[in-house]
Amino acid sequence: MNAEGGDPLEGFDTTIHAPHRLRICALLEIAGEAEFALIQKQLGLSASALSKHVTVLMDAGYVEQRKAVRETRQRVWLRLTRQGRTAYQGHLTALRAITQPPDQAP
Repeated sequence: MNAEGGDPLEGFDTTIHAPHRLRICALLEIAGEAEFALIQKQLGLSASALSKHVTVLMDAGYVEQRKAVRETRQRVWLRLTRQGRTAYQGHLTALRAITQPPDQAP
């Protein structure tokens, strides 16, 4: 049980749990906002593979994008939404509950 008395796995999120989506969320949590091309380079993914993962996160309401033209080229910037940040943090809490041994009762 967690501090609130609920199920510690309640925050486990299968949308975020996929390895590349988890890494996208982790990167955006730290960076705040990051350009699509930077995320692509950091994760070593093709543009199409990254786009598919980002679309899943956007459809869930976890990531939003901002488009801007820079140096005559359109750039796409991504960031976690408030809902995405909450879901990501809840997922991390659930993962900790899974990986940490239960408290020993005295």
